[in-house]
Amino acid sequence: MSDPDILNVWHEQRLVGQLWRNTTGAIGFRYDPNWITGGFADGTEARAARHGRRDCGFAVSRSLPLAVREFAPEEGTAQRWFANLLPEGAVREHIVRDLKLPNTDFDLLRAIGGECAGALSILPVDRQPSGQRQYRPLTEKDLADLAARRGQIYAVWPADERPRLSLAGAQDKCPVLVHDDQVFLPQGEAPSSHILKFELADYRHLPAYETFTTQLAAAIGLPVVDISLRSIGKTRYAQIARYDRLWDERGEVQRLHQEDFCQALGYGHEKKYQEHGGPSFAQCYRLVQEASSEPAIDVQHLLRWQIFNVLAGNSDGHAKNLSLLHLPDDATRPQTRLAPFYDLVCTRAIERIDYHLAFDVGGERNPSVITSAHWEALARACDVRPQFLGNLVRETAAALLENLGPSRETFEARYGAYPALQRIEKVVTTQCRRMMKR
Repeated sequence: MSDPDILNVWHEQRLVGQLWRNTTGAIGFRYDPNWITGGFADGTEARAARHGRRDCGFAVSRSLPLAVREFAPEEGTAQRWFANLLPEGAVREHIVRDLKLPNTDFDLLRAIGGECAGALSILPVDRQPSGQRQYRPLTEKDLADLAARRGQIYAVWPADERPRLSLAGAQDKCPVLVHDDQVFLPQGEAPSSHILKFELADYRHLPAYETFTTQLAAAIGLPVVDISLRSIGKTRYAQIARYDRLWDERGEVQRLHQEDFCQALGYGHEKKYQEHGGPSFAQCYRLVQEASSEPAIDVQHLLRWQIFNVLAGNSDGHAKNLSLLHLPDDATRPQTRLAPFYDLVCTRAIERIDYHLAFDVGGERNPSVITSAHWEALARACDVRPQFLGNLVRETAAALLENLGPSRETFEARYGAYPALQRIEKVVTTQCRRMMKR
């Protein structure tokens, strides 16, 4: 019988550890001893010996190092990390209402933690990860209904077919499997390959804006997710390939472990913005220096990401929009890299969205008044030569001005005329010219 106050954390078919909650509802975590030592649940290490190595597990997070200890509920570290896997705001409230759950992190993890960002599955103690991956094909009508509901799936699927899907963040989105242009909804904890993001009532241009902004970032050489704009009926949505999934030689999707910067630095999702007590850009820079297998490359990508946000009008580039991705290399040298950039939107082209930056630049959050002095202050905070960062700012501004027109032409050749992109062009052009004058 399942214990309502314990959950198992799995990586594929291996038990990573356990979550539990105390009488006040706070969550603790401990690694399973076999995950730490490389042993197996039956108490033997014969399989590891046959392979000539110990099959030791990895640390779930930099904030949850691999150790024979309990991360007690009172510490808050485990709760912050695992709660960062869950949806936020109105999206979370919809799920709680549809599933008739208590609105707690633990109850949500038990209900929808089977398929999360990264490589972990969270399941009740009486349930093991299924070796059978099942998917429900979505007809055109199913997809249209999904778009109309903005990705909300739990109210309409029977309980025995209900997916256990959790994506962090406050935006309406839905993880799916896309294969040969057919869209499938994962059942149980089957892995997804893509994310669908839908139009919102007050922000119907959001999928197009995210697609265009991301493709503009790619045009100037930033590593970004693969995104395309799709339509179903009169509704547009963005289809984004998950960077934490890969297709193996058998044609099956495999999970890659990842953690966002709030998780890695030990912050809760409510502190993803610097102004709310979250990490600074300099903290994120130092995290990449310490964690990346290729720090010289990745810190430059991170600097250019922040410059892009200032120049291209993305004021929502917060700590949960940055992640570390753990890539398999070989048995002895796993790679940790800065993940491709995602959630890139020219928010300044959308009315009623705060234009202040999520990360300040030298203490300034208003992108319209940032000067070379602010960039110099940021450079000093990151222990970067001011001249080097200044050159990056000028190069990025020039590259954006050069690629803005061609990027729009490419976008409209593929998706049709989209007059609302003029708002993004105006924001980018104004900001780049202003920055170059300064």
